[in-house]
Amino acid sequence: MKILVTGGAGYIGSVTTAELVQAGHEVVVFDNLYQGHRQAVHPDATFVLGDLADKAALAQLFTNHREFEGIINFASYTLVGESIQNPLKYLCGNLVNTANLLEAAVSHGVKRFIFSSTANLFDAPARIPIDEQELIKPGSPYGESKFFIERLLHWFEKLYGLRSICLRYFNAAGATPTLGEDHSPETHLIPLVLQVALGQRDQITVFGHDYPTHDGTCIRDYIHIVDLAQAHILALQAVDELGSQKYNLGNGLGFTVLEVLEMARQITKHPIPAVAGPRRPGDPAVLLASTEAIRRDLGWQPRSPDLATIVGTAWAWHKTHPHGYAE
Repeated sequence: MKILVTGGAGYIGSVTTAELVQAGHEVVVFDNLYQGHRQAVHPDATFVLGDLADKAALAQLFTNHREFEGIINFASYTLVGESIQNPLKYLCGNLVNTANLLEAAVSHGVKRFIFSSTANLFDAPARIPIDEQELIKPGSPYGESKFFIERLLHWFEKLYGLRSICLRYFNAAGATPTLGEDHSPETHLIPLVLQVALGQRDQITVFGHDYPTHDGTCIRDYIHIVDLAQAHILALQAVDELGSQKYNLGNGLGFTVLEVLEMARQITKHPIPAVAGPRRPGDPAVLLASTEAIRRDLGWQPRSPDLATIVGTAWAWHKTHPHGYAE
């Protein structure tokens, strides 16, 4: 298939693009490089610099690259903390930009759309692990913007026949030998811990030691980036048959902050000093995905569910790219 990947120069988008190319698909990446990296785009993918806010650029994209058979949309503002400080950037920006993309898609006859949603739809879940029937109560303007888009996709199917699958991620982590996590600012636990091992930080702060877990720190669901990418490809292949769906997507396993820290110490052979900090407002004790639905419907199975592989592949990439793609 000929696939448009928006945000394909970012962390998840670049790995998904590489997996699509390796599977024999023709891929066009559309990215404004706000958080993405040109160097991360697979050399066999076509790269187009552009912004979803620019309708003229989108029109040119669809004119130059006709007959897209599907779209995978990763393009988004994604920082939860920033969305609290600047909510309209998220509530308006993410919604309007995606609406522009959807308008262009339906006007050019695209019938398949895979959407990068979020587990931030579930601020305080009643049940763990979290399944697709859980009450949606977004934990931030970022999460709310993703919910807005899910509702937008509902109407685009009803009115235009655009079928979509929304994948609600938990914690993407890990790397391939050539593609890894390079954010500015960095907010994710595993790369922050590895920055200590690289000598770029003096220590890591562990926020909260009194949660009702076996070691007192938060439990989170980490999914290897390649497993995450494969879920998008399976969704793209299945959307015609299944119709529009929503899937919670994680490892199905949980690891505490201290378990991640100890695994990083073992793998890097660095002491990685840690200091205790207070709980952060809004951090639940446990967040785990139920993956029963996506396993059943798409046949998806995580190939790298263990923490050693997740942290080990991230460390291998960070050692060879200590300053990210700026090397």
